[in-house]
Amino acid sequence: MNYKVKTIPHFDKAIKRLAKKFASLKSEYISLIDSLEKSPEQGIAIGYNCYKIRISIASKGNGKRGGARIITYVFVTDKTVFLLDIYDKSEQANITNKELEQLIREIK
Repeated sequence: MNYKVKTIPHFDKAIKRLAKKFASLKSEYISLIDSLEKSPEQGIAIGYNCYKIRISIASKGNGKRGGARIITYVFVTDKTVFLLDIYDKSEQANITNKELEQLIREIK
């Protein structure tokens, strides 16, 4: 049961910015995509069918705790996972419900 993984424009901008900062992020991102296609409901459920996934950034050297966070939205009936946001843990602690709702609206 493979899912499709898609991104929204906000995510594309955010990952491009972080990839310039951390060279290893591209390979970690590709690994995450492969993993999400097989098992979409990874990470911590944060409501609205969304999950927060912690990933380590090898070039940063802090492990998962100080790495990046990726926010996903799982659309079960369409078998699609949308990548909504990625942020560096040192730049942003959490995502608010208001921000989450705004990102979900970008899908529709």
